[in-house]
Amino acid sequence: MAFGLCAGIGTTSDAAASSEARVFTIAKSENRNVVQYSVHVDAGCVPTPEAPVYAYWRMLEQGPASAAPLLKHEVKAYGLSSQRLVPPVTPGAAGAVRVVLAAVPSRPVLVETLRAPDGTCRAQATVQIAGAPAHLTEVYVRLKSAFGVDYLLLRGRSMDGGRPVEEKLGHRPKRRTARAMTCPRLRLHQAERTPGQ
Repeated sequence: MAFGLCAGIGTTSDAAASSEARVFTIAKSENRNVVQYSVHVDAGCVPTPEAPVYAYWRMLEQGPASAAPLLKHEVKAYGLSSQRLVPPVTPGAAGAVRVVLAAVPSRPVLVETLRAPDGTCRAQATVQIAGAPAHLTEVYVRLKSAFGVDYLLLRGRSMDGGRPVEEKLGHRPKRRTARAMTCPRLRLHQAERTPGQ
């Protein structure tokens, strides 16, 4: 998937349903399809109590509005290891959820929902990137082969929104000859998906 396909801070107006606020994506070097992470909110822009954060495919290879659920075996790679409601940190936020991604379990993500100036409900994700808190917009997966991952790239913006930040995970220094990192949690299982996924 190409760079720059992240949803970033989403709103209920651009989501598939009125109760969804988009948060961030996982993109792969293979094609333009992305795994979209979103949060279910109620009329007050508060995350719903039962598993509010979820993931699904945005099938951009097929069209901007095409979507598909994660297959059962893909949940281990793209799903959530855990999630729970927590008090929000950002002033004025309506609610917050602490989530742990199966793909990056060492980096818990704080998903907060808040009202934009135009009244729409939006969501933002905060995680440690390059040693400092930042707003996560995309996890980019660089594939080494059909069943291997070269590295993950966390992409986001500084907390004040003024500059882009990123951090590479699992990268092997060029001087080494060891094989590229393999990550079973991010294996593609291409034979079990429809073409283009």
